[in-house]
Amino acid sequence: MRGDGRAFDELRPIGFERDFTEMADGSVLVSFGRTRVLCTASVDRSVPRWMRGQGRGWVTAEYSMLPGSSSERVNREAARGRQSGRTQEIQRLIGRSLRAVTDATRLGERQVVCDCDVLQADGGTRTAAISGAYIALHDAFTRLLARGEIDQHPITEACAAVSVGIVNGTPSLDLPYEEDAAAEVDMNVVMTESGCFVEVQGTAEGQPFRRDRLDTLLDLARSGIEQIIAQQNQLLADPLRLR
Repeated sequence: MRGDGRAFDELRPIGFERDFTEMADGSVLVSFGRTRVLCTASVDRSVPRWMRGQGRGWVTAEYSMLPGSSSERVNREAARGRQSGRTQEIQRLIGRSLRAVTDATRLGERQVVCDCDVLQADGGTRTAAISGAYIALHDAFTRLLARGEIDQHPITEACAAVSVGIVNGTPSLDLPYEEDAAAEVDMNVVMTESGCFVEVQGTAEGQPFRRDRLDTLLDLARSGIEQIIAQQNQLLADPLRLR
């Protein structure tokens, strides 16, 4: 058993609170254990200049750790005048993950920006952000379709992410911060509902790991992602309040 009482192949309690805010086209408060991320999707009726005239849309993401999200205050990056390398890497990962399950031709020349703001961080903020942003994006597209602005729903299949790692020699699923900080191997996995990988980020923090360990971690991640996608699908099956 782990420090929080879970089995090594067990997810933390995961929750999605749909339409958490009212102004964005889609919004979700996602919880992975004590990690909480507010994900919103906002539709812009134009695309970046380099995409104009192509008849295709674009999905991108922004990510931030808000002050008060950790035990020591996180300074706003806007106050420093630049984003950290970590922030840029995470928001690019979120954007790539969402574009992997979006048919940009169905969107037309529109851009959707998914903002992922970490309210409380206890490990897995990027995986929670991807899993929550997918729902916010899906809802934004559903509203566009209901208003007759697009003809087909642009989402092609579900997408979710989870962390895995080797902690004290044991492969473990969905690491909180305490485990993540002590892990010998740390990995983030993004997959689609059909079982295809969008991204695998794996690092040996101590000793290098063998191929059989990699396969074990990927199987563990797939099991967790299938459970997350089942929750996403159950939520999205409920009627959406249109506005």
